[in-house]
Amino acid sequence: MITEDMFTIILLFSLFIIGESEIYIVTIEGEPVISYTGGVSGFEATAVEADETLDVTSDLVSSYSLHLESKHDSLLETLFDEGTYKKLYSYKHLINGFAVDLSPQQAETLRGSLGVKSVDKDWKVRKLTTHTPQFLGLPTGVWPMGGGFDRAGEDIVIGFIDSGVFPHHPSFRNPDSEPYGPIPKFRGKCEVDSDTKKSFCNGKIVGAQHFAKAAIAAGAFNPEVDFASPLDGDGHGSHTAAIAAGNNGIPVRVHGYEFGKASGMAPRARIAVYKALYRLFGGFVADVVAAIDQAVYDGVDILNLSVGPNSPPATTRTTFLNPFDATLLAAVKAGVFVAQAAGNGGPYAKSLVSYSPWIMSVAAAVDDRRYKNHLTLGNGKILAGIGLSPATSPNQKYTLVAANDVVLDSSVTKFSPTDCQRPELLNKNMVKGNILLCGYSFNFVIGSSSVTKVAQTAKTLGAIGFVLAVENVSPGTKFDPMPIGIPGILIIDVDKSMELIEYYKASTLRDWTGRVKSFKARGMIGNGLEPILHKSAPVVALFSARGPNIRDYSYRDADLLKPDILAPGSLIWASWSPNGTDDVNYIGENFAMVSGTSMAAPHIAGIAALVKQKHPHWSPAAIKSALMTSANILDRGQKPILSEQHSESETLIFVPATPFDYGSGHVNPRAALDPGLVFDAGYQDYLGFLCTTPGINYHELLNYTHHPCNYTLGHPYNLNSPSITISHLVRTQTVTRIVTNVNEKETYTITTRMGPAIAIDSSPRSMTIGPGASRRFTVTLTVRSVTREYSFGEVMLKGNRGHKVRVPVVAMGYHR
Repeated sequence: MITEDMFTIILLFSLFIIGESEIYIVTIEGEPVISYTGGVSGFEATAVEADETLDVTSDLVSSYSLHLESKHDSLLETLFDEGTYKKLYSYKHLINGFAVDLSPQQAETLRGSLGVKSVDKDWKVRKLTTHTPQFLGLPTGVWPMGGGFDRAGEDIVIGFIDSGVFPHHPSFRNPDSEPYGPIPKFRGKCEVDSDTKKSFCNGKIVGAQHFAKAAIAAGAFNPEVDFASPLDGDGHGSHTAAIAAGNNGIPVRVHGYEFGKASGMAPRARIAVYKALYRLFGGFVADVVAAIDQAVYDGVDILNLSVGPNSPPATTRTTFLNPFDATLLAAVKAGVFVAQAAGNGGPYAKSLVSYSPWIMSVAAAVDDRRYKNHLTLGNGKILAGIGLSPATSPNQKYTLVAANDVVLDSSVTKFSPTDCQRPELLNKNMVKGNILLCGYSFNFVIGSSSVTKVAQTAKTLGAIGFVLAVENVSPGTKFDPMPIGIPGILIIDVDKSMELIEYYKASTLRDWTGRVKSFKARGMIGNGLEPILHKSAPVVALFSARGPNIRDYSYRDADLLKPDILAPGSLIWASWSPNGTDDVNYIGENFAMVSGTSMAAPHIAGIAALVKQKHPHWSPAAIKSALMTSANILDRGQKPILSEQHSESETLIFVPATPFDYGSGHVNPRAALDPGLVFDAGYQDYLGFLCTTPGINYHELLNYTHHPCNYTLGHPYNLNSPSITISHLVRTQTVTRIVTNVNEKETYTITTRMGPAIAIDSSPRSMTIGPGASRRFTVTLTVRSVTREYSFGEVMLKGNRGHKVRVPVVAMGYHR
């Protein structure tokens, strides 16, 4: 099975195959639509206030957009001869600039030209790749509050920057019983399938476009594999869209077995598809920025980004300032909530790929569902393994035959017959009616062999089932169970595999040449179709990226907590594209079980849609605050959440999780709908954060935001976020926060706790806040002892009406 980490290796390797792309993202002087306040003769202001929706139908917006595009064209035509460059996109709504394909020498000419503010070489992005509605309490605790599952997310549009969609999947069908009506506020376009001549939209899907101009210019795009349309040739995009907004109650059937019923978090929400990711190479920032720009222009409410950079952009000094994050800041200014996958670089520190405070960065959890199986040997030993398969006949043991003992010809060993990928290499008469024993080689790691092919080989040869034994594996390798159409099991523990092999050797009689005279080893495979539910859930997944957050590419710590929140992201069932090739074990299937922070982010996007539905006028920051302050730090057994980690010997262990693993904690949808208080913030607050970030380049800031630094927070940790982080605490620092009451009048008591190295106090100790009112409070942190390690704690605001608002606190003391 190809994991997301292996896919990253393939993407990075493809850079050397494809060659360097000469694509640049250029910003120029002049305000984009979203922040243009007037001043250009003949064009009235189009700027929106913070969190106000952009009116895309306005003639003012249309005319000013055309004006900006003509300026882009004029600049290029003035500088370069026709045919020596190719403009790919004009960015007009969120940033003012364009993407262009030209030579490095021409890029230098652009950099020195009057009116040009920045020229950034394009860089690559990659994907950061059911039972969870029940695990999160949606059917009984949240959906009824919005009118039931058939109204959950009604009229909320979620935009997906991903690999497209398979529109014919039942998760995206427009139901006959409750058909979707028009949604006037949304103005998205719908591309037409060139083969069927039918629209990719159907009422549930309200927008479907693809963006590949940068990929084409770079020579990376292959229309035979990537599809020049919104059609999902990968599976990833269909999966993320269904997690957030797939229809409710869709039977999950794979290989003839049903694994429950799937539903999105907001099953009545609409889906807008912006395809900018592709199977073999991921994507290019120029295409992604164009997709984001279009999504906000179209009027999406929520934006899901299960995507992150391959590497830091080379031309920017801080993690928060580049065309990608600047475009998302403008999206948030327009009132769009953004959820982004935190990354899959865990469990290592500073492995995040989502940095900015205006984005909700989502870590991945293992939920309460585990799939296990077992193999019972003829000697009575039971070996644990994994495999979503039916059992062999009860109380009946079958003969085990190893693939290398049933090859038709010794010359076929060059084809790795023990992988069991080619049935024509093995003797059918010797395999039929028995259990085929195969070996897990490096071919499975790189994707040239698959468990699905093993199952197909066993079935073709008439085997009762198969066992795939892992004899050698890199420490820390993680195996995910996968559905199998016949009895089958993967023995992933090397010691258990050795027990199996020793039993087989001892039970198999051979002649003096080593040829088998009699197969005497026996076994039976258990039932792996039913999950086991654990109380020790959620647990932070091993692969989930960890903090601390970084402020620059020297990896210096930022005064901002990331990730923000934890959501289910391991072994998630959701829709798949039959065209999808992202996982060889699910080719041709309609559903897949996939892991990654890619799967965690759409959980948050869908839950944010439910919050937006109940509170339509809340800002993105208020929605983010509601999700964070209501999150859980205890598992279902009411014990502190644990985190998967590597021991010194690289074996899997469980350690107490910290805010660098889960941010504020695991999402609690029901509590997020009624948080009591919110920590609100807007565009000016984010500018203040940028202006006070150490090492910020004010010229760069002006280039990307069109605003000078005339507003400061004093310190970046004074941003009004629902977390507090001081990476370099010297003696005593006081942090300010402002809360707004979104419920009835309530009196809150404020308590604090912190690790022994740092003292913490708050002022006032209690406060009464009326409906819609805001109150300020301070938190003072003092270094008690210098440990050069982070201390963790919290500020808890408990209301007399039952609301609990939790703020995680993280600090490292440097001087007393």
